[in-house]
Amino acid sequence: MDKPYSPACDENKAPILAVLTPLFADRRHVLEIGAGTGQHAVHFAPALAHLTWQASDVAAHLPGIGRWLAEADLPNLPPAIELDVDGPWPEPDPAAPIDAVYSANTAHIMAWTQVERMLAGVGALLPAGAPFALYGPFSNGGRHTSQSNADFDRMLRARDPFSGVRDLDDLIPVAEAAGLALEDDIAMPVNNRTLVWRKR
Repeated sequence: MDKPYSPACDENKAPILAVLTPLFADRRHVLEIGAGTGQHAVHFAPALAHLTWQASDVAAHLPGIGRWLAEADLPNLPPAIELDVDGPWPEPDPAAPIDAVYSANTAHIMAWTQVERMLAGVGALLPAGAPFALYGPFSNGGRHTSQSNADFDRMLRARDPFSGVRDLDDLIPVAEAAGLALEDDIAMPVNNRTLVWRKR
């Protein structure tokens, strides 16, 4: 069976890795929420060989991710685990605690209540000082950063009124309630951003 494939993953994997490399330089066990096809996992894991990259997603996506991971056969890339932000979240493993979280292109396809649960779950999972890198399109102060993002937001909401490009003004108080402080807002290609949160 063919592996799932996303052209966007090929387009954005290099610039995202450039952000993650220094951010995760001292990390040991990263959880990826919403691994999608698995393409990011197999690109990032060999470049970040000092850490374990734990991919996760809802059950329906695990077989496709598994095909990418099996082909890559990397020692620091274990089988993907099931994680639905609505719960339950993985139990902490004292022998291999999660000390960073990464998620790409998830917040705008989730309902807002799921975004809230993701931030709360990340905040509960991470130890103090640990980073959470959230990549995707975001608006700021109620304004889109580009016409293409405005068009994308309209398309998302027409398809699913519970989805949509998320605004920083909405994300920040929810993240802060989960113990996550916004540390950096990094401009990325194609009008995307990487939001770096840090657990207080």
